Amino acid sequence: MRKSKTLARIRSEEVIRTCVLGHFTPGYICHAARVGYDCIWLDLEHRALTLRETQYLLAISHLYDIDIMLRPPTLEKTGLYRYLEDGAAGLMIPFVSTPKKAKALVDAVKFPPIGDRGIDNAGLDADFHIHDADDYVAWANRETFLCVQIETPEAVRNVEEIAAVEGVDMLFLGPGDLGLRLRQSGEMSLDEAWEIVAAACRKHGVAFGGPTIAFDEMQLRKSQGAQLLVNSSEFHSWSSALQQDIGRYDELV
Repeated sequence: MRKSKTLARIRSEEVIRTCVLGHFTPGYICHAARVGYDCIWLDLEHRALTLRETQYLLAISHLYDIDIMLRPPTLEKTGLYRYLEDGAAGLMIPFVSTPKKAKALVDAVKFPPIGDRGIDNAGLDADFHIHDADDYVAWANRETFLCVQIETPEAVRNVEEIAAVEGVDMLFLGPGDLGLRLRQSGEMSLDEAWEIVAAACRKHGVAFGGPTIAFDEMQLRKSQGAQLLVNSSEFHSWSSALQQDIGRYDELV
């Protein structure tokens, strides 16, 4: 059973080097691991992969020893912990606006005494049933993580209570959805929301972060205490590379 690089970074108070994958591109996992990323955010909320494709990517992540933080398309309990059984290092759940929802997620993905996850001990995460059940449960609670997304004004208002829920390992501020809603409500700016989330996480000793593509924003969020800094995605890289490469045709003589 492998150790989570994400949780190791959290425990040593270091930055989690994170990139994003949303398509069936196994080679991306290999190259991200080789250059030194700790974690890949695999987005299944807005991208469609088959179950077998997802399982293949998770297996590749174990081969190259890099975490996959999977954002699932479901909140169904067995559907969530099956992703962990298939090898995800952690789950990132969108739209967690109340401590009640956070507690329900902990129940789904953490074993007793923290949560109420069902045990199988025969998946990729358990090396296909070669470990003692109690050792497996202790490992899973120690080496898999739950990250909840703060994406609504309600979530910002409740962030202290959400951060205080035992079993919530990280908070992820989603600037797209939260920014959209804050522009409509006008109750605070996105920067003010970041400050509120950062303060709550510092108070309760919970890691946090979000997308930080621009270097200036990486520096700003790190100065606030953020550890999960997402600075690359295959989608953005493809787009940027194509824009750059098309210019070479104009340089031909």
